[in-house]
Amino acid sequence: MSTSYVVRAGAALALAGLGLPSLAATPATLPDTLEQRVAACTACHAAKERGDAFFPRIAGKPAGYLYNQLVNFREGRRHYPMMTYMVDHLPDAYLREIADYFSQQHPPYAPPQAGSGASAGGDALARGEALVRNGDPSKKIPACVACHGSALTGVAPAIPGLVGLPSDYINAQFGAWKNKVRRAAAPDCMAEIANRLTPADVAAVSGWLSKQIPDAAARPGAADSIALPLPLNCGSVPAP
Repeated sequence: MSTSYVVRAGAALALAGLGLPSLAATPATLPDTLEQRVAACTACHAAKERGDAFFPRIAGKPAGYLYNQLVNFREGRRHYPMMTYMVDHLPDAYLREIADYFSQQHPPYAPPQAGSGASAGGDALARGEALVRNGDPSKKIPACVACHGSALTGVAPAIPGLVGLPSDYINAQFGAWKNKVRRAAAPDCMAEIANRLTPADVAAVSGWLSKQIPDAAARPGAADSIALPLPLNCGSVPAP
């Protein structure tokens, strides 16, 4: 009898004595569903999709937007090792399935979270709202609502909503665009906008957005819910 067999047998007996499952027990069979397969996603993005500064809410975002982000991680336009590892070898068709799945999930929004924007003063919040609703023509900064919709819930098929995101996450994404850590298909309209905003402008926008309470029934708008053409050419948004 080999030494390795004795060791394995002894371990199995020890586990049995502790009332633990045997090493030889048949593993449980998990259901082969997309919901089960995306459990790796919800481990970080959270089953209830509360979102935080590191893992944003992805439920209910337009499918085209989610698909573009998965491709951007896979192709190196966005940089986060865990995401790159997860999608590195996944084909386009599977990424579209994942995107479609999350676009159809609509759990309740969490209450606004405390963050760096929580202490924004009245002047900063007023500046943030002005940028969101009207932009700043003197700096060639378009209004957020011009692309993301009047309710800021996004526009199908590829423009994301901005409500329900904490200020720290919004700040981090603007920083990533400014530092070229986050990119999109050219022309990268958000990178252009980010570089036209001052740090104070970014803080003002993120502070105001993070304080908005989304409607529980909020959904992305239809493609014809915003004026076309968009203020800037965006490579990630299909041409009308």
